[in-house]
Amino acid sequence: MTEKSGINPLEQFVLLAKTAKGMAAVSLIKQVLDAPGVYVFGELLDMPNIQELAGGPHEAYFNLLNIFAYGSYRDYKEKSAELPELSPLQLTKLRHLTLVSLATKNKCIPYAVLLQELDIQNLRALEDLIIEVIYADIIHGKLDQKNQQLEVDYALGRDIRQEAVPEIITVLQDWCTGCEAMLQGIETQISKANQNRENSIKIKNQIEQEVHNIKKTLKSTQQQDTDEQMVTDSRDVAMSSDKPAKKASKTKGLRGSSGTKLWK
Repeated sequence: MTEKSGINPLEQFVLLAKTAKGMAAVSLIKQVLDAPGVYVFGELLDMPNIQELAGGPHEAYFNLLNIFAYGSYRDYKEKSAELPELSPLQLTKLRHLTLVSLATKNKCIPYAVLLQELDIQNLRALEDLIIEVIYADIIHGKLDQKNQQLEVDYALGRDIRQEAVPEIITVLQDWCTGCEAMLQGIETQISKANQNRENSIKIKNQIEQEVHNIKKTLKSTQQQDTDEQMVTDSRDVAMSSDKPAKKASKTKGLRGSSGTKLWK
């Protein structure tokens, strides 16, 4: 799209509108409606020389420009008796704009709806028009021929009537309020997660300390049992070494007393 390259295709018409009056302003409207790449007209509509057409002999062109800015092909058909006849380029552009309006409201648009709103008689012509819109970069999407519908990913924003601004502000305020509530909820969840993490770390440290204490206690108990066992073993060894000595002494005594008796 031309606007993406940094050049506003409407700008030249807005500059010309500063000096164009009467039929010159009408000619300017015809040019801008035929011009490729121009899909917004609000800035031109606000120009004083264009506003002067309202209520005058050329009011029909002012109303036609309003339909291109805010309306649809159906709006044109309903008032076609009061409006100038469209050129082929203007008819195609108004159908493009109608498709854009439908795409901003629905992400999946049935072919049946498009055929009716655009007043097209066959699917081939409809699909060709959709392809034109996609190549014009005012809609991003794809044709779902199996389900007979247009799937929309993106649609160009159209001009907004002045009386619709308060409603848009309300919608944006509600959206901001919803975003703030969501952020508060996320912050609360983050706070809870951090608290749970701290509690988990604290519990983990307590468990590790208890395990360390238990290991220390077990090690101390094992060492004490080992020491007691060593003392017990030492006593047993000592007692075992003392027993043979006493038996030998007793034997000597017996032999001595026997010898004495024999000598006597």
